[in-house]
Amino acid sequence: MLKVVKSSLVIAVASLSFMGVANASIEDDLANICTIVQADDKGELRKKMRSVQSDYRLKLNDYYSGITCGGNSLIRTAILSNAIEVGTLMVKKMPKSDLAAPEKDGKTLQAWINEKGLQDNPIHAALVDRM
Repeated sequence: MLKVVKSSLVIAVASLSFMGVANASIEDDLANICTIVQADDKGELRKKMRSVQSDYRLKLNDYYSGITCGGNSLIRTAILSNAIEVGTLMVKKMPKSDLAAPEKDGKTLQAWINEKGLQDNPIHAALVDRM
């Protein structure tokens, strides 16, 4: 009986430490995503999204809200960086409900774009078409 309890404890501790490694690893995998967005590197973003999806079974909308680049979301960063290809790709990959939902500052993408006067940006056009 004591062996079973000890074995269970060892397995529990091992699985918890593995989970910590997995979380740190996903943070490492997503660490340079802001740089990719700012550089408008659509191919590298696709590769990053594929690797995160295959390794962790996460899609863009699963980790989108947890990433900020200088206080802005990924799509906002793409708009400010004039990263049109990357921005339109993210708009196409995100669910419509997430695109219409308020972000951390309480403003939707559409309201933020109107507030900043960025309606001429092609990413805004893609957003309007998607909605």
